[in-house]
Amino acid sequence: MPIRPENVHRYPPTWPQISLAIKERAGWRCECEGECGRGTHPGRCPNRHGAPAYGTGSTVCLTTAHLDHTPEHVDPANLRAMCQGCHLHLDAGHHAVTRTTTRARALADAGQLAVDVGDAATPVMPPTRPQTLRTAAAPGTEQLLLDLPVTP
Repeated sequence: MPIRPENVHRYPPTWPQISLAIKERAGWRCECEGECGRGTHPGRCPNRHGAPAYGTGSTVCLTTAHLDHTPEHVDPANLRAMCQGCHLHLDAGHHAVTRTTTRARALADAGQLAVDVGDAATPVMPPTRPQTLRTAAAPGTEQLLLDLPVTP
């Protein structure tokens, strides 16, 4: 996976050599044994660099993944040679957090106010306006039936 320009400074100058050593350690085959969470391969992923990927047939590009998502942490125990599919699945949660942070920063830079929505798993309902529903109880009088928020 290409390194984003804003993150280049986080990798050591010897990153190309480190990454190559990890791929050679793996025999140019994906080292994922399920860490990615795809659930599509029992045991070690069968994808090999330059060969057709199982399932899709696209050409496999072997990458070097950081298990802790920290580019500065280049201990070989923290690095795995992974096909692009396993690497993307491994990083999916990390990418979601980064995407949310980036969007919030862009809104703040544009002068938008931050909104605390509490638990991210809780659906956010649109704003409501209170509305009272009334019915005629007798000629010339009204009786309150419900006082519920109604969405516009």
